[in-house]
Amino acid sequence: MSEPYTPLWKTVSKSVQGVNKQQNQDWYTAEGTGTSAAPLILAVSDGHGSAAHARSDIGARYAVELFAVHAREFASMAGTEGPDGRRSLSWLMNFARHTMPRRLVAHWQQRVRGHWQRQYEAEPGGTQAEPSAEQKLVLYGATLIGAVLTPQLFAVWQLGDGELTVVDHNDEVVLPLAPAEADLGDDTESLCGHEAWRLLRMHWAPITDPARMPRLIALSTDGLSKSFASDEGFIQFMTGLDQRLSESGAEGVQAVLPEWLAKAAQHSGDDTTLVAGHRLRHPDAEE
Repeated sequence: MSEPYTPLWKTVSKSVQGVNKQQNQDWYTAEGTGTSAAPLILAVSDGHGSAAHARSDIGARYAVELFAVHAREFASMAGTEGPDGRRSLSWLMNFARHTMPRRLVAHWQQRVRGHWQRQYEAEPGGTQAEPSAEQKLVLYGATLIGAVLTPQLFAVWQLGDGELTVVDHNDEVVLPLAPAEADLGDDTESLCGHEAWRLLRMHWAPITDPARMPRLIALSTDGLSKSFASDEGFIQFMTGLDQRLSESGAEGVQAVLPEWLAKAAQHSGDDTTLVAGHRLRHPDAEE
């Protein structure tokens, strides 16, 4: 008997510095093909970038690197048995909703405190008092959106602004984690916040039929969405991205993605980052 078909995914990714920025504060990763052995892992982080968050580019990089580590661990648990047998979806969801956010935020805060201490020891002196533990975290403040997809499930976590965009198998474009009310001004939730793990929003979608998997999963920092005059313009961009990926493939889109994001960064003035996974057609699908 042949093995059940597992849809494979291709990724595209790019980050462009905003025209009004001295340094790109975003970070990202895109890896895997969506199999049990190589889960699809996507993540973007947007460092806050103001004077109070002077090291947020480092905070963003740590956020993405640590999410990838935790996502690989979670994907492994989703596809293997635990000490008491195969883990149920309810167990996995509880882990994803509570345990993983706690660990991720704790490890991020531990890592940025370690970076601050190393920098302090390397450059001692100065007349200013040592900042408080909270102020040290604020220096590295950043948002995070991270997704993991395996043959069994699709899950996404988000803290702060930016967008998760999904194009379903039936061509519907949805933003599953869009807040009920948009953030005002530049205020946003952050990894440096008190009990930040409680504020992570989660999208949870077990996969029962490979043919009904999403066709496109895209994560983007708010530099992209802010470049459009309306939500409809952003949706049209994502619809066009999906169509272009279907027509030209990931390689074709990757070649033009820097130009697309550079135009967006000119309009928004902000760093602009996009990572996306696109599901390949079933080899037996009808034309």
